[in-house]
Amino acid sequence: MAGESFVYPALLWEPVGAPAEGRVRCLTCERRCVISPGGVGWCRTRENRDGRLVTLTYGAVSSLSANPIEKKPLYHFYPGSVALTAGSWSCNFACPWCQNWEISKSPPSGGRLLSPAQFVAEAINQGCQGTSISFNEPTLSLEWSLEVFRLARQAGLYNTFVTNGYMTEDALRRLARAGLDGMNVDVKGDAEAVRTYCQADVEVVWRNLRLAQELGIWIEVTTLVIPGVNDDVEVLRSIARRILEELGPYTPWHVTRYHPDYRFDAPPIPVWVLEQARSNALEIGLRYVYIGNVPGHFAGNTYCPTCGRMLVERWGIWTTVDGTQEGRCPDCGEMVSGIGWGWQARRKGTNTVRRMGK
Repeated sequence: MAGESFVYPALLWEPVGAPAEGRVRCLTCERRCVISPGGVGWCRTRENRDGRLVTLTYGAVSSLSANPIEKKPLYHFYPGSVALTAGSWSCNFACPWCQNWEISKSPPSGGRLLSPAQFVAEAINQGCQGTSISFNEPTLSLEWSLEVFRLARQAGLYNTFVTNGYMTEDALRRLARAGLDGMNVDVKGDAEAVRTYCQADVEVVWRNLRLAQELGIWIEVTTLVIPGVNDDVEVLRSIARRILEELGPYTPWHVTRYHPDYRFDAPPIPVWVLEQARSNALEIGLRYVYIGNVPGHFAGNTYCPTCGRMLVERWGIWTTVDGTQEGRCPDCGEMVSGIGWGWQARRKGTNTVRRMGK
């Protein structure tokens, strides 16, 4: 159990039933857990203390590192920049293939205590251009994230989430107001797969993708392609089609290679499955489809959707060559969707190009 240093009043909750019962409903994520006094929610990071909800992980940092923004992955958001990235504990999904299971499957377990001001100061000291809340599900760090984003924006830093997208609409709106600039959101499969393996409703994720875009948050979508879960060609095609129809053709989609981890021991997905998914998505009308977790693959680069010129060359999570002219193809002048192209030359403000993706 985390120490008292990490206990902080929860922001989003409401009383349930008769006052004498002392039950509360958490309104942080769409599980909307009803918690009796002394109990914790599904994620184990929220506790009912005498009829009031508290978070047990405020400022509890399990993991901290300065990462290229491409690692999130965010390929059209301040390319080549670095974000100080923090993770905490636990998750609100049940995925048995989790790549960060050591922290996401653990209840609050202490860790390093960092106030929002200390975290932002560390980002500045390390020369980072932004912040990212990642590694475990960042929605569970809602209260801490809101203050981090407010301070980071005042300091001229951008803010990002790497998330399963299962927060409530109220939580998402508050994050946007506080300064959330970009999100990579996992779409883990179709309704059946997400219900079976994650114990969640995928329609909530799609709702939040649409809402985030309406709120002006830059969106990129990732699908970890897993044997027997979501590798069927029609499942992947349906995800591509929904991205096109609901988020627009300029929304980047990352189809990422699964490797065995945690409780899932199926062999790694063949690369040709990812290549087929990418080809089908481009055929459907998506403009930017990437293959991830395959270092050196040509589909980790960005190409002009109009003339085909390679605009950004990458090796793994590192941008090695940015051949755009502040977000435009130097050959045909096509604008590349995204935020922050040319940030190195300007060092201030943002360069918004097709921010909304549609």
